[in-house]
Amino acid sequence: RHHQQRGRERSAVPGMGYYKDFKVDKPGLAQDYLYAAGYLDAELIKNKVNVAFGQDRFHLGDGYRSLFLNDMGANYLFMKINTKFWKFNYQNLWMELTPQYSRGGDKLLPRKYAAMHYLSANVTKWLNVSLFEGVVFGRQDHFDFRYMNPIILYRSVEQNAGSPDNAMLGMGFKINTKIKTVLYGQVLLDEFKFSEIMARNGWWANKYGIQLGFKVADLLNIKNLLIQGEVNMVRPFTYSRDSVSNYTHYNQPLAHPYGANFLEANFIVNYKPMRNVHLSWRSFINRQGRDTSAKRAFGGDIFKSYKARNDEYGIGLFNGYPTETFYTNLNLSYELRYNIFFDMGFAYRYQNTSTKYVPAFNSLQVYSGIRVNAVRRLYDY
Repeated sequence: RHHQQRGRERSAVPGMGYYKDFKVDKPGLAQDYLYAAGYLDAELIKNKVNVAFGQDRFHLGDGYRSLFLNDMGANYLFMKINTKFWKFNYQNLWMELTPQYSRGGDKLLPRKYAAMHYLSANVTKWLNVSLFEGVVFGRQDHFDFRYMNPIILYRSVEQNAGSPDNAMLGMGFKINTKIKTVLYGQVLLDEFKFSEIMARNGWWANKYGIQLGFKVADLLNIKNLLIQGEVNMVRPFTYSRDSVSNYTHYNQPLAHPYGANFLEANFIVNYKPMRNVHLSWRSFINRQGRDTSAKRAFGGDIFKSYKARNDEYGIGLFNGYPTETFYTNLNLSYELRYNIFFDMGFAYRYQNTSTKYVPAFNSLQVYSGIRVNAVRRLYDY
């Protein structure tokens, strides 16, 4: 049920691109859509430089979620250059995206673009540090080749172009300990002023996000047991700008599926008691300030322009109408033969809200099925 509700709210099938309603007289209940992914990968310099071109999606970071780029949205056309040298791994990523649009008849959809740099460095044997920068921009039927520069900071390019685009900066880390534990995190900076942060007056444009998490392997000497915990926080109005340069693709966020103005805690357990048996348990609790008015923006809906904000100051986390969501999913996968899996499990979701404009409901799903050479789809949002 929450999958259908999310599709109706955003005119999108989560994780997919273009779709049509299965029954025109009952929109949002069932959809028809195609899924395609694939790319060509060429090694230009052996063990050093690779170039890939095709249709797919990517995840940047070590967390279950990502504040930079998540792989829960629709696929996109991309070109990626991956360069390895010494202790560094450097990715250049260019993407053709679809800006937010209203559903209608068959037509040529507009386009927008994104360019990203992601540099990862093994500073020591136990510490990895990463730097991220990205920009989303729209041009009338063409790519802005100033963003093809593989090295220069995108923020300087964006300013030289008149500052019309949506630029992001970020930093991540991963610490490997001696007790089979990994600590990781990300910091995303959309826009901020240090003086306004120190003033603690809730300036609307202090837009940033923070992620902290851990992974523990073989806890209590139980082989093939992996436990993960993660906390994500994103300030109001982060990722938003206008209907073209907001941080979205095909009416879906490019980063965290909840957009902005939220605090979330995730807990994940993966266990393989036998070679062909995989048990997984995923749970999260999320509190978000939701938007309800079509005209005013409270910072949670990244599809709304920040120019429609309700105030300049006093904008705190959960600005708007606080909504709590709890989700849990227990799944058993049994590999019948190579890449042929039998899945069974259940998922429960509870949503509570302080306003009548956002529906409060419970949903329970019990399922089973067989998948062949396919990744299991997740609905944890």
